[in-house]
Amino acid sequence: MKRRMLSFLLFLSAVAAICLISGVEFSRMWEDPPIFPSASLSRVQYLSDWFPGIKGSAMDSPVYVFEGEQEGARVLLLGGTHANEPAGAVSVITLVENIEVSRGTLFLVPWANHSAVTHTDPMEGTPQFFSIPLEGGGSRVFRFGSRRTNSIHQWPDPTVYLHPMGGQLGGQETLNLNRSYPGAPDGNPTEKVAYAILELIREEGISVAVDLHESSPEYPVNNAIVFHPDAGELAIMAQMNMEMEDIAIRLEESPANLRGLSHREWGDSSDTLAILLEVSNPSQGRMRGKTDEPLILTGKDPFYVRAAQRGQLFVPYDETGYSLDLRVARHLVTFYALLDAWNLLFPDQPVEVQNVPGYEQILEHSVGSFLKEG
Repeated sequence: MKRRMLSFLLFLSAVAAICLISGVEFSRMWEDPPIFPSASLSRVQYLSDWFPGIKGSAMDSPVYVFEGEQEGARVLLLGGTHANEPAGAVSVITLVENIEVSRGTLFLVPWANHSAVTHTDPMEGTPQFFSIPLEGGGSRVFRFGSRRTNSIHQWPDPTVYLHPMGGQLGGQETLNLNRSYPGAPDGNPTEKVAYAILELIREEGISVAVDLHESSPEYPVNNAIVFHPDAGELAIMAQMNMEMEDIAIRLEESPANLRGLSHREWGDSSDTLAILLEVSNPSQGRMRGKTDEPLILTGKDPFYVRAAQRGQLFVPYDETGYSLDLRVARHLVTFYALLDAWNLLFPDQPVEVQNVPGYEQILEHSVGSFLKEG
């Protein structure tokens, strides 16, 4: 009897230890990785400042505001709309930690869908975290999240999502921030975040709003500027700026019947010039092998090499892969090109920024060289 009792107690102890370890690991997904803003930061606000309906919830998210001494245009840059597309958040964080603004105002949001970084996509086998090596020898840990809002924060999903602007989607798309615009103050949590972002755009008079994304190499809209028709001239000039630097990028106009997406609904619901940027990332695709940390960082995948050889991809791809450094570099150089194009089109409302990592700098030294040790 005593032996049975001892065995039972040992079993309970093992179960408790497993639960404790699992609980600690789970709770780490709820902790925001630290960000170390540059000395030029004006203030940190939250999306709830523009829509109090999400205040105190997992849907709220920080907004880093950099205000120049001279007036100019106001620009919004979003990362983390889809938290399994890490180059967007890393690009915004790189700017937050380095940028200086002398004219105009930048609103920088690393995690547009904050809930989406608290979990990973089921059945995808993705890591919860990835680490970026730093110049000084250390590393910074970031979360690899999900395309959708955490079901803990929004449940249940409808069978069919009838979008208020028209069209019909699968029920799980109610969890997708980039299908939820223009949002609704009385909608589900994801729609409330979309509404908060649009309220920021409208109340702050945002001139240019940019949403950062990644897409699989086999996806036709890749390495592209997707633009609302009102932003066509801005997108074309940005493309010209980039091609002068031998950086190829495609242009895609936002279809009128593609509802719920930032590049369409922002432009329809406000005066902003709405842009979405796509860069290629093998960890997003269906042809990939194991989705591990090396794939996230290097973008190297033998299955995509074979797909490229068969002509199945929409981007050049070989054994060198599509690294996080390259993806961040492309996002940032395109963002700078859009600012340059804005300044040419609207010289009376310029945006002037300094101390920003350049395309060649990132490729030569890596994005970790521009992230702080903490």
